[in-house]
Amino acid sequence: MSRQFDVLVIGGGPGGYVGAIRAAQLGFNVACCESNPYADPKGEPRLGGTCLNVGCIPSKALLHTSHLFEEAGHGFAAQGISVGTPKIDIPTMVGRKNTIVNQLTGGIKGLFKKNKVTLLNGHGSFVAQSEGGWQVKVGEEVVEAKNVIIATGSKARHLPGVLVDNKIVCDNEGALDIDAVPKKLAIIGAGVIGLEMGSVWRRLGSEVTILEALPEFLSVADVDVAKEAAKVFAKQGLNIQLGVTIGEVKASKKGVSLAYTDKDGKELKLDADRLIVSVGRIPNTDGLNAEAVGLKLDERGRVDVDSHCRTNLPGVWAVGDVVTGPMLAHKAMEEAVMVAELMDGQSAHCNFDTIPWVLYTSPEIAWVGKTEQQLKADGVAYKVGKIPFAANGRALGMGDTTGFVKMLADAQSDRILGMHVIGANASELISEGVVAMEFGAASEDLARICHAHPTLSEVVHEAALACDKRPLHF
Repeated sequence: MSRQFDVLVIGGGPGGYVGAIRAAQLGFNVACCESNPYADPKGEPRLGGTCLNVGCIPSKALLHTSHLFEEAGHGFAAQGISVGTPKIDIPTMVGRKNTIVNQLTGGIKGLFKKNKVTLLNGHGSFVAQSEGGWQVKVGEEVVEAKNVIIATGSKARHLPGVLVDNKIVCDNEGALDIDAVPKKLAIIGAGVIGLEMGSVWRRLGSEVTILEALPEFLSVADVDVAKEAAKVFAKQGLNIQLGVTIGEVKASKKGVSLAYTDKDGKELKLDADRLIVSVGRIPNTDGLNAEAVGLKLDERGRVDVDSHCRTNLPGVWAVGDVVTGPMLAHKAMEEAVMVAELMDGQSAHCNFDTIPWVLYTSPEIAWVGKTEQQLKADGVAYKVGKIPFAANGRALGMGDTTGFVKMLADAQSDRILGMHVIGANASELISEGVVAMEFGAASEDLARICHAHPTLSEVVHEAALACDKRPLHF
């Protein structure tokens, strides 16, 4: 007789492992299966998914190291600190990144043991519906579960005709393990991955050119934030070209030759030592055997779900990158917690309007809620509070005054509709906007909250005051 579980989670990424742990906390008998070894030395499946192994966590480690390197070379002198010309040891930098990844992925195994989650090695593939729920093949074993959570994540989208070897031509995985600073680095795609990886290698000395097909830069962000970011990145030395059409890409052991047409229709060629392809991600639904059980997928290959992550099959749920919505680890986690609690009969809900976005460039960029262009398009009457970090004492003391906080509030009710930050610690500051919006707060509510002085959070306070044209320090 096959092993039986209350809940089987397919995939051990942020959505998968969080869903498994929360379900176990609620008293369910839970198993989680994972098959991807992510270059594990022993070839064993590694928990944590793309985020912990080849995404969020390792990229932030490289961003931090490269930030310190740039500060040592260009920022310390203004503070009166002399250290000479800094040198970077790439193998040590990559090794530190790998140590962090190993620590966190190993930590999830510890959390599974603590919460009595059974780890199954292998990819989950539907076999059939049964009296006890669903039969799923994991490796060579068929297990049975009353509920199944699909959390198989996403993978890098590649360009037709462009062979990714993750040595000369890299996707997000190979970009994290480049073994030397390229003299010239080409990147296709000016999204999160392209900008973050471009920032890493530019700081370390690469001449970086980013080619973007869209005519507008960071069109998903607020227009003021996008304009500020474009200005700052250009000043830093990132060569970002918009409205580009990619032509033939030729790669050899010596480098890459890339033909493209610019926004004016001019045919150009770019030679580089390395190429990073960062043109988005696609859902991982291969191998689920969806057709065998009638699991509905949409036109983009994502698992079709309702607002509570239910699929068209009873007892089958799906979360994270494999469903519609932003491909963000924290969004997957929130969905997974919601699903586990719904299975327990609770009135769980995930507010997709308060999911924050973050780019860990320098300056950092973060936002939550509506952009100004969205409010205009929707015909919503709104008011704006916008305060620069240059007016903040803490920012001046840090020597980092780039950017601003921008708050958008309803013109009648004063309810906060969006908050946008570009500047130091934007990734942390945005949480204040998330909390405020989650509880339906008005800009006046934030304006009346005492913020510690001197802190960067005071810029959020001033932006809230500015919604009613009464800032105190600007």
